[in-house]
Amino acid sequence: MKTVSVRLNEEEEKAFSAYADIMGQPLSTLFKKLMEERLEDEFDLKLAEDFVEREVRGEVETRPIEELFAELDL
Repeated sequence: MKTVSVRLNEEEEKAFSAYADIMGQPLSTLFKKLMEERLEDEFDLKLAEDFVEREVRGEVETRPIEELFAELDL
């Protein structure tokens, strides 16, 4: 497993360590969790932006949900 170092000033270290204590988790676990959540959010945003761009260009075809339900016999 790779180790990554993050330099924190004293104020950041106190704030992040206090948060880790409140959450009852090691600081490294919280950093990984928060980074993963941020990446997921940015990925979702990029997907949404790409969809809107395709929709503006007329590349998106939609249909009523009832049609899909009928097709799936729901």
